[in-house]
Amino acid sequence: MRCKLRDLGFSIGTLPTGERNQITDVPGVRVGHVTIREEMDERTVIRTGVTAVLPHGGNSFLEKVPAACFVLNGFGKTVGLVQVEELGMIESPIMLTNTFSVGEVWQGTLEHMLAMTPEIGDVTRSVNIVVGECNDSYLNTARVMAVTKEHAKEAIAAARVEMEEGAVGAGTGMMCFGWKGGVGSSSRVVSGGYTVGALVVSNFGRREELRFVPYVPPSFDERDVPPGSIMMIVATDAPLDARQLKRLARRAAVGLGRTGSCVHHGSGDIVIAFSNAYTIPHVSDSVLQSVPPLVRDDAPLMNELFQAAIEATEEAIWNSLTTAETTTGRNGRVGEAMPYSLLRRMGE
Repeated sequence: MRCKLRDLGFSIGTLPTGERNQITDVPGVRVGHVTIREEMDERTVIRTGVTAVLPHGGNSFLEKVPAACFVLNGFGKTVGLVQVEELGMIESPIMLTNTFSVGEVWQGTLEHMLAMTPEIGDVTRSVNIVVGECNDSYLNTARVMAVTKEHAKEAIAAARVEMEEGAVGAGTGMMCFGWKGGVGSSSRVVSGGYTVGALVVSNFGRREELRFVPYVPPSFDERDVPPGSIMMIVATDAPLDARQLKRLARRAAVGLGRTGSCVHHGSGDIVIAFSNAYTIPHVSDSVLQSVPPLVRDDAPLMNELFQAAIEATEEAIWNSLTTAETTTGRNGRVGEAMPYSLLRRMGE
């Protein structure tokens, strides 16, 4: 049974974690996975899936959340980030999958939103669906395009507070630092009882780049592994606006760098950050938008939030490695789970 980094006696940073040490420690946030594993023949093996991150338990279109995105390296195929950047809000579940399945997941999420909200496209405008991706084609036969729009709906329906990590959902076929990667999550609690949570889909890096552990030469040619990507989702219940969330999102990149990432040319390294401390109603009779008091930029709390985003992101990446099990894939390939024995130097 694979487990999280802290269960192995190691930790990242100094801030305390939330109860589960997951993004779902942020009240209202839920995560759902659909994992697809199929054997067709040796060359055609399906190892992929969908992960849904729900910002709160209500209707995300009628009750939008302030949000921001930060593109550290833009070799990615996300959809919906242009409007997030422009308007500073998210109005759909945040969906994660493999590169070739962005369209199907977008369609399935759209159908989910249309079923939930009859007003969309009728008496009100369209909806902005947010989908992110990583390339899992080293283990997964991506050309089969096994993910369907129904899988997207199932991932949303499966969203819970208790979430799995490792080779599940969008992380099923991912590789990280030459080891098996996938979904990882972590959280931090700061002053005032606010929580910052991070969820990643890790699919980047070479073995020689991973910090704190000895280099183990791979038994395969790492040039066969796509350059990779990482999707980083940062959530908080601290009252921040879109501008401040952009600052928080940038700090997640620091957590990524601490693991050893070189942010390769062909890597899509993308952060999406949101706060569910308040919602922005889709319909209002007022021409003014009221928001609760926000955290001051020069308050000590803001620095704690930055630190929390860095630590949670870094530990989420490690958790994606320590929870992912060895996974077979197409063409006889194997994504090896990182041996726990390599962690012996982390406490030094």
